[in-house]
Amino acid sequence: MLDKNYSFSEIETRHYKAWSDSGSMACGHPTEGQPYTIMMPPPNVTGNLHMGHALTFTLQDILIRHYRMRGRDVLWQPGMDHAGIATQMMVEKQLTKEGTDRHQLGRDSFLERVWQWKEEYGGQIFTQLERLGASPDWSRQRFTLDEGLSHAVRKVFVDLYRQGLIYRDKRLVNWDPKLQTAISDLEVENREQNGSMWNIKYPIVGKPGRYIVVATTRPETLFGDTGIAVHPEDERYKDIVGEYAELPLVGRQIPIISDEYADPEKGTGAVKITPAHDFNDFEVGRRHDLESINVLDHNGHLNENVPTAYQGMERFKARKKVLHDLSDKELLVEEKETVISVPYSSRSGEVVEPWLTDQWYVDAATLAQPALEAVETGKTKFVPENWTHTYFDWLRNIQPWCISRQLWWGHRIPVWYGEDGQPFSAMTEEEALTDAKSFYGKDDVSLNQDEDVLDTWFSSALWPFSTLGWPEETPELERYYPTDVLITGHDIIFFWVARMMMMGLHFLGEVPFKHVYMHALVRDEKGQKMSKTKGNVIDPLEMIDAYGADALRFTMAAMAAPGRDIRFTKTAVEGYRNFATKLWNVSRFSEMNGCKYDSSFNPEAVELGINRWIISEMLDLEEKVTLAIEAYRFNEAAHDLYQFIWGTFCDWYIEFCKPIFSEEGAQKVETQASVGWVLDRILHLLHPFMPYITEELWENLRPDADVACLMKSTWSADPVYFMDNVSADVVDMNWVISVISSVRSVRAEMNISPKTLLTLKFYEANPETHRRVRVYADLLAKLARLQDIEVFELPLTDQEAKGAVQFIVHESTLLLPLEDAIDLSAEKDRLGKELGKLDQEISGIEKKLSNESFVSRAPDAVVEENRSRLSNAVQAKEKLVQALERISF
Repeated sequence: MLDKNYSFSEIETRHYKAWSDSGSMACGHPTEGQPYTIMMPPPNVTGNLHMGHALTFTLQDILIRHYRMRGRDVLWQPGMDHAGIATQMMVEKQLTKEGTDRHQLGRDSFLERVWQWKEEYGGQIFTQLERLGASPDWSRQRFTLDEGLSHAVRKVFVDLYRQGLIYRDKRLVNWDPKLQTAISDLEVENREQNGSMWNIKYPIVGKPGRYIVVATTRPETLFGDTGIAVHPEDERYKDIVGEYAELPLVGRQIPIISDEYADPEKGTGAVKITPAHDFNDFEVGRRHDLESINVLDHNGHLNENVPTAYQGMERFKARKKVLHDLSDKELLVEEKETVISVPYSSRSGEVVEPWLTDQWYVDAATLAQPALEAVETGKTKFVPENWTHTYFDWLRNIQPWCISRQLWWGHRIPVWYGEDGQPFSAMTEEEALTDAKSFYGKDDVSLNQDEDVLDTWFSSALWPFSTLGWPEETPELERYYPTDVLITGHDIIFFWVARMMMMGLHFLGEVPFKHVYMHALVRDEKGQKMSKTKGNVIDPLEMIDAYGADALRFTMAAMAAPGRDIRFTKTAVEGYRNFATKLWNVSRFSEMNGCKYDSSFNPEAVELGINRWIISEMLDLEEKVTLAIEAYRFNEAAHDLYQFIWGTFCDWYIEFCKPIFSEEGAQKVETQASVGWVLDRILHLLHPFMPYITEELWENLRPDADVACLMKSTWSADPVYFMDNVSADVVDMNWVISVISSVRSVRAEMNISPKTLLTLKFYEANPETHRRVRVYADLLAKLARLQDIEVFELPLTDQEAKGAVQFIVHESTLLLPLEDAIDLSAEKDRLGKELGKLDQEISGIEKKLSNESFVSRAPDAVVEENRSRLSNAVQAKEKLVQALERISF
């Protein structure tokens, strides 16, 4: 017998261990099943479970459990990313506390420390994923620095290098002066903050007394200016295009050029061009063949390319001196306070500098063409489809991909240099040495390996096939590639999704996945992005501790509407915890009333109308849930499950069954078996969403099942075919529900006590309604709290309608006389007062929302909250108006 109370913590621990010990999560079973593969986006080795993880891993696990139950050979490939910058920072912080640093340790000793840290602290997120109920094949766990994956990384680099698709170039990168490495765009956080714009005069050469004024937020970079741009159609500057200006504080002459990058409507319309310190300026410089002068060193200090007085100065201190000196020379026109966007490193918190440096690049434009074509021709499809446009925008405007990082933790670049700087790329140092000896024509050759490591995204781009054993032709690669779907966030469409597409197509000739499902962003209940600085971060582990993993999972699925961000609330999780409790209680009630799963039960042979109805509804639910899951409409599947289990099954069917349970006979036996059968199907359909409670209830319902756990059981029921008139049973029960619901609605609106028994009258009733009332009179009386039911073929008269509430069900007009049940005048007054309060509330909110000043200045969350309040108030008013209209005099 099930315990009286549902205790999720004990259930979760026990069942996860059973799944793991039994090998139920492993791929390769059934061997004849069609493969179904999802590659887990590898979380950082430093990572902890956050709400975004909870969402993406829940959705992946729903698919995995669904297809596993559908008989597919399922592989959910788990693994971790070495997370170059994040992991190196962790260990460097430890060293700082010990009074040392990586340079004092040396590269080899430092890497030993990182591996030690990884073994001791890394991968905590896997334990947390187990808490969530994730069911990947843990036996196949991979790490992006595994030897097998490292071999694949070296193979890809060497092949692309020899194909001319990897090369070294001097270009601008996002430079973190604190970490002293290039970082990706994803690691740059642009923050809006108060700042200044300075207008500076540049004297025109040969035109005494004439200046061109430029505006800048970074005056310390003017030493690297090599041009001034104005718009080709800007009449103010046409006479000086082609002339030269004198660079303040330096005296160097720089050309005045025309370029559409200059916006005549912005500032003075003249823009200083600093190709070595601004991404837009870099492109302008290339178009006009301007020199690129780097004026900063790797620490963010001014270097030897600036006047002596500024050399070695920290960039922001140099800014103050530059402004002071410009002012002294009367070249500083004015300072304007403004809001500016400042790029910060999300890793170190340092202001990022666009910096000109030598790095390794991938020819992404060439690799992007097959990746574009694959989506254009439908080989890979995005869900929701609108993300296709984002993908196209990225790839059609793609820039060279900087793949080198100035770190020690990561895949070291497989390039060795001769004494003259000649590079040799090979799988091993021995191969590089052989190539070098051949190149130089002598045996006495010494090589030094490149100090840099590869961007973490480089190894991640190989994830769909490197984890399956590539470059070897393994059975796993043959069976599980290409994968079925990738589930990830839209913020890494370019950084990860597009690059996996490029690499998969280039090296295997096939797309890495057939579908890409872009999940939403999890925000707080006000619609704000969660962040530590705002203090609105919700820890999924705290939610699991408080409400159980099943409740959190179902919340995520229920809110995962395609294309819509999730407004997460603890209230929602609590509500779905109550849903789990409801399921537990109804299962216990069913068990107490002798409802068991009977393997010999034949749904086609049921005779009682309510049983035929619930079986038909159950099969309809199974079809809807299956289609919704396989179309990635997780919220629809969750909604249908919730409505059926709480509403159709618990609130209606079980209530219909209670009178039958109190009597003996064939109807009771059939009903007990029907409840057991339907409950079994409910647990199957709900299992991908709420695996723990369904596993516990199913094992209690079917202790003698031929499979060890629900996870490994069959998804679909055997085909059931009813007689043609099964639809009549469905119509009958829907009629019963409509009548009872209508009466209950009137009771609620009119504040009628449940103890007060009412009389229900049917007018203009046809023979079918007469039959239904005869058959279901006891159900109607019990569940609608009726003392009498009367049926008439005649139409309703005005006299009979006085003091009663009317509503329509099918062809009949139903009447509830209320004069003896409540004080109609008092009730009308009460409803009128409530309407008055709502009218005032609606008027106030409408006035606020019609105020353009409020809408434009108030935070988005506040505006949205007022709109929600207005919608709720309008709905409440409609119900009260309807209640008033129902009182006839």
